[in-house]
Amino acid sequence: MDHLDQLEAQSIFIFREAFHANFKLVMLWSFGKDSNVMIHLVRKAFFGRVPFSLIHCDTELEMDEVYKFRDKYAKEWGVHLISHICPPLEATDASLPNAARVAARKTLALKEVTEKYGFTGIIAGIRRDEEATRAKERVFSPRGETGQWDVQGQPPEFWDQFKTSFAPGTSVRIHPLLHWTELDIWQYVRREDIPIVPLYFAKPYHQLDGHDFAGRMMRFRSLGEKGITWPVESTAATLDEIIAELRVTKVSERSGRPMGADEDESSFERLRADGYM
Repeated sequence: MDHLDQLEAQSIFIFREAFHANFKLVMLWSFGKDSNVMIHLVRKAFFGRVPFSLIHCDTELEMDEVYKFRDKYAKEWGVHLISHICPPLEATDASLPNAARVAARKTLALKEVTEKYGFTGIIAGIRRDEEATRAKERVFSPRGETGQWDVQGQPPEFWDQFKTSFAPGTSVRIHPLLHWTELDIWQYVRREDIPIVPLYFAKPYHQLDGHDFAGRMMRFRSLGEKGITWPVESTAATLDEIIAELRVTKVSERSGRPMGADEDESSFERLRADGYM
């Protein structure tokens, strides 16, 4: 087995462990590279099908290409998608920076959906290398009755021994990609020919959300909402070029998203503690 085979096998094992545990499962689908890899892995784990629903917490601020991708592949892959409109910005904590408040809308929407349908196991495509707070996560991460995360109270996970039994009233976040890196994801996308939103490939940008890019070659490293996500300078227009770029870049994956770059790091920590994905 090569490196990607090992990553794939571990993630498939995690999906099957979650499926056989006593959870009512649902998976978050953001239509980005990570969650598309998760769908591909789920279909490998369960013989071509996705045996639970997917959730899209819709801020109604996704980029046009993202909505087109959602509509095309939700139908083509035959998934059951719950698309839930997020509560308005006014329902979030006004003390948070603007980008964090947009993210907080998703947290509120997720709480509404899980309460409505009674989901107790929420599968998310986060990775430890994305951001410092996410590096503290576990594969099976318990949450309180209101979805809050106690970072100090996480169960140990040595040698892939996962705790899947928790006290009544506990919900669990499940992270099958926690051990992957951004480079791993792109190498796997290339090997498995997984569809992705074309915004990840470089092209010339002129104007975007009031920003003047003067025709520079740019691409999105991470997909977020309009007005709070911007492309980064890059000439990588193919999968091979993206992979080559990632081998040498020192630019953060989330550098085009203010919540992961310029804004106060404590806002992300607060969001995570309150249940943000």
